Amino acid sequence: MLELNQISKSYSGVCALERCDLSIASGQTTVLIGPSGCGKSTILRLIIGLETPDEGSIHFGGKLLERGRLPALRQRMGYVIQDGGLFPHLSARDNAALMARHLRWPDDRIAARIDELAELTHFPIDALDRFPLQLSGGQQQRVSLMRSLMLDPEVLLLDEPLGALDPMIRRDLQADLREIFTSLGKTVLMVTHDLGEAAFFGDTVVLLRDGQIVQQGTMKQLLREPADEFVQRFIQAQRSPLETMEIAR
Repeated sequence: MLELNQISKSYSGVCALERCDLSIASGQTTVLIGPSGCGKSTILRLIIGLETPDEGSIHFGGKLLERGRLPALRQRMGYVIQDGGLFPHLSARDNAALMARHLRWPDDRIAARIDELAELTHFPIDALDRFPLQLSGGQQQRVSLMRSLMLDPEVLLLDEPLGALDPMIRRDLQADLREIFTSLGKTVLMVTHDLGEAAFFGDTVVLLRDGQIVQQGTMKQLLREPADEFVQRFIQAQRSPLETMEIAR
């Protein structure tokens, strides 16, 4: 679904990605993990077209991701950021419908799609006319997810979508998200700092460091066959031995 070939990106002389090659399998969930500043979010921003690579190419569905094609290709991608990115002056309904209204969908089609997405994301129908500040953090992220799914995109890009939530809300939303990914069969690329979350969601886990991919594979492979000492230290820093063993089962 997505191919990154020899991608490099720097900001003010500081390297964010260096000759990165990455293939994202269709219909699976790929999770990017690693320390802050390792290049995880940069990959998402390059794919969605918010940034342009200094070197290399990105292909989406076999087509080169270039400026002239971006508007059309963006409509085939859903994008969710950490704090949801909702517009505070718009209701939950209007936030979710933003792109559909931009594309001049008929009102009845928008209404039907929002009802469908509210059911899918377990968002209460009676809260659709509330504004973001009247919603809980979990509800805000559900609206952001609804907005990202509105056009039925082929790919979902999620940049730490659960990072700002408290643990109990986060756990509930994790379960709902995995159910959604499974039921829709979408290609998903997710960024997280959390090893347990990567294990929970990821068919493939990609560990980055200093703008380069250190290791990729299943979580069991990272745990049982670490590529180097950094992989071992990254895992051990996040999980106790007992938790690590549980993830690896």
